[in-house]
Amino acid sequence: MYARQFGLSQDPFSIAPDPRFLFMSERHREALAHLLFGVTGAGGGFVLLTGEIGTGKTTICRCFLEQIPSGCHVAYVFNPKLSALELLQSICEEFHIPLSPTVAQAPTVKVHVDALNAFLLQSHATGQNCVLVIDEAQNLAPDVLEQLRLLTNLETAERKLLQIVLIGQPELRTLLASPALEQLAQRVIARYHLEALTPDETLQYIAHRMAVAGQTGRLPFDDAALQRIHQLTKGVPRCINLLCGRALLGAWANGPSHVSKRVVDKAATEVFGATHLPYAAQHSAAFACVAMAVLCIFAAVAGALWWASPPQVLPAPTLAVPDPVASAAMPLSSGASTTVITETAREPGRQLASVEAIEDLEPLLLLLPRDINRAWHELASVWKLPTVEGDPCDAARIAPLQCHRSTKLNVLRLRQLNRPSILVLQKGPSAPVYAVLVGLNDQTATLILGGMHHTVRWVHLSQLWQGGFATYWRAPIGYGAELQPGTNGPAVVQLAEQLAKVDGLPMESDGESKQRFDDALKARVTAFQKAHGMRPDGVPGALTFMQLESTTDSMNPVDPRLAR
Repeated sequence: MYARQFGLSQDPFSIAPDPRFLFMSERHREALAHLLFGVTGAGGGFVLLTGEIGTGKTTICRCFLEQIPSGCHVAYVFNPKLSALELLQSICEEFHIPLSPTVAQAPTVKVHVDALNAFLLQSHATGQNCVLVIDEAQNLAPDVLEQLRLLTNLETAERKLLQIVLIGQPELRTLLASPALEQLAQRVIARYHLEALTPDETLQYIAHRMAVAGQTGRLPFDDAALQRIHQLTKGVPRCINLLCGRALLGAWANGPSHVSKRVVDKAATEVFGATHLPYAAQHSAAFACVAMAVLCIFAAVAGALWWASPPQVLPAPTLAVPDPVASAAMPLSSGASTTVITETAREPGRQLASVEAIEDLEPLLLLLPRDINRAWHELASVWKLPTVEGDPCDAARIAPLQCHRSTKLNVLRLRQLNRPSILVLQKGPSAPVYAVLVGLNDQTATLILGGMHHTVRWVHLSQLWQGGFATYWRAPIGYGAELQPGTNGPAVVQLAEQLAKVDGLPMESDGESKQRFDDALKARVTAFQKAHGMRPDGVPGALTFMQLESTTDSMNPVDPRLAR
């Protein structure tokens, strides 16, 4: 109804999970990358995506299903409130698996599992992957989850035959944390929790949906209205859709050309109801009064205490850099949360320590260099490069290797690239420091800190790592000069060969002489990037070549890998 007034061709705030309207925030890109990892590189087990109601899980799932690569069978179950037998029946129906004609009227669990196993083996023999996606997975009963775990036992000597993706609300995490499902939880090889949008992302989300719907001019929402929308919806996309749609309707009905804070408040009452508005929105004035009273009381009490006990001048604290070896036998902090670093292994030429809490990482950060060139030299020793003075990247070209730096990597990409690297770590506004990563698994990372190998929990390390990354990589011959549109050469041939291997296609016999970086090859690069959660620009840069090496298992044998 309001489309013409606001220059729209369709409803921008429908709550239907239309992938065209998917706003890819950093969190959504990472969530999609986790799902695509389940298809392209996980090799069995469970991939877990959780999020609050309305954060966009189902929309991401629909986008994921549109990007499934060819040669992959997908079964999608959206109503998992079923018994174990009913779920197996649904899976077989989704995979179009016929049951044996000799089966009686009431097939058993074993009959369905046998039929599914035969289908998975046949698919594996033809080079095809099989993925089971279960939406609203928090509705799965414990015995059904146990049956799913047993399905991941279907395997060959090389790999598991079925990848399972579970998508659900936060209760799913609670369910999997129960002792009865510990075996299943241990098979979760990737997990991601989708958070709501930040205030800036809320603005970008609204602008994105308006643009997709055809709006080309200035947003009809003023700044106060946009701030109010985030406050009322807490950044939950579905709530944003409901509120913005009703606010546009209200603005259209009452005649103004823009949406004000007053219009948003009225729309919120109509959409959410006065009793369901966020508590702070209902009682903001009361909270302000109470806060002012508390501040006055606090000021009065503080003043009385100051006069009663004048402050003493304390000596300035001193900060000592901990001795790496001595630290292995002494606590790093005092109080109830004190933990101890204990030396867990000693090998010739290195020491290994285990660090369990985020508080323990901070003293160790003192051992890390603030000059990235020092970290490059330390990484060079891991790559077995000769020790030379000067720029380590210039020295690496003798190998021949190149240096690459990125600012927006995630843990999935770290695992897929599978190469020792430099991580940029930073706590708050302090200057960044640089750690060399030499090992990574589902739970922990191994770093070189002060000449020692330390294992830390990834959940703690991730609080200091915002995606800054650097590593050595082996560029194809002629890389850079020969990857312009229409050109050919060894780098283009290597690109085409690796993409052919990914797609399961043979290279033409005269491919080396005819192969050019044309529109068709660029489209294949774009599809590969999209399937692996990368920016799909069709430009085969360093990360694209590194990802191709990892996907096709074609890294140079002399190059180091991350310890698992």
